[in-house]
Amino acid sequence: MLVAEIGWSGLLRAAFIAGVGVVFLYCLLGIVVTGPVVVRPGLVEVDIDASPQRLRESVVTLCTEFSPRDYRHAGNLDRAAEWIAAQFRSAGLEVELQEYRLRDGHFRNVIGRRRAGTPEVGARIVGAHYDAFREHPGANDNASGVAVLLELVRNLPEEVPRGDQYFVAFSTEEPPFFGTEQMGSHIFASALRERGVDVELMIALDLVGYYSDDPGSQRFPFPGLGWLYPSAGNFVAVVGDLRSGRWLRQVKRQMRSTRSIPVHSFRAPQNLAGVNESDHLSFRRLGFPGVLVTDTAYMRYPHYHSADDNPEMLDYRRMAQLVEALHAVFLDRPAAN
Repeated sequence: MLVAEIGWSGLLRAAFIAGVGVVFLYCLLGIVVTGPVVVRPGLVEVDIDASPQRLRESVVTLCTEFSPRDYRHAGNLDRAAEWIAAQFRSAGLEVELQEYRLRDGHFRNVIGRRRAGTPEVGARIVGAHYDAFREHPGANDNASGVAVLLELVRNLPEEVPRGDQYFVAFSTEEPPFFGTEQMGSHIFASALRERGVDVELMIALDLVGYYSDDPGSQRFPFPGLGWLYPSAGNFVAVVGDLRSGRWLRQVKRQMRSTRSIPVHSFRAPQNLAGVNESDHLSFRRLGFPGVLVTDTAYMRYPHYHSADDNPEMLDYRRMAQLVEALHAVFLDRPAAN
């Protein structure tokens, strides 16, 4: 009876309008989630010696000489910290070992610093945790992040930076510390706030070594995202919460300007799985800007938090490409047109 009153043409019109509305909302959601939109930036020529072989050697060193790297093996963490500090010094950084004591033991963050030419400009920070989950090798989680961090500092531009630059290897990121004030990154970020340091940007490097060109190798946290991103896990993701749009745009634009590796962004509520699951969480909780650069972890990597997370699983060529892309974040000159 209702069909007769409205008529088939009316029902079709209503269905069409509803369909258009659904498509519009999906497109709007897609813009929010995958954005901010970055128009193809001008090319930045990156002339550095990012070495896949050195990246491999760094990962192997962390996974063999200093393993296990969980909090129950503080001696291995101490030796890893000293090794990282030596790498920082060799790259010409000022080095500080930030010591802190928890109920479970004594731990250290390794801080490398380049002082600013213009101190009033905010600091830029890139960090990676060097502890590992339980007694697993932790090649991708997170020897890969530390290796990329070390290769980045070996290839920094010679120019004095406008603002201070910090390169930090954090301890106590993994459980039981994750999400608490006992994270090494929280200790470091809290010290910055106490000193009144203005932070322009913080980037956490976590699980950055696994890539695949196979269709379907990339998974997603909820249905529908597969229409918005590549199905192959051959890209790096810049991830942040819904209030991180400006920093996501900055990092994505600068990394894309090198044309070295595909870069996509993802933003969502902070309680969604994967959005704040690394050291940038400590900075966001203290009101500092912070984003995550990752290969998307368990959305792609089948050996996450397992005994099979070993150096043979990683793609060191693409890790070198990531170093090139990150290099652009620490340049104080604009992209070419």
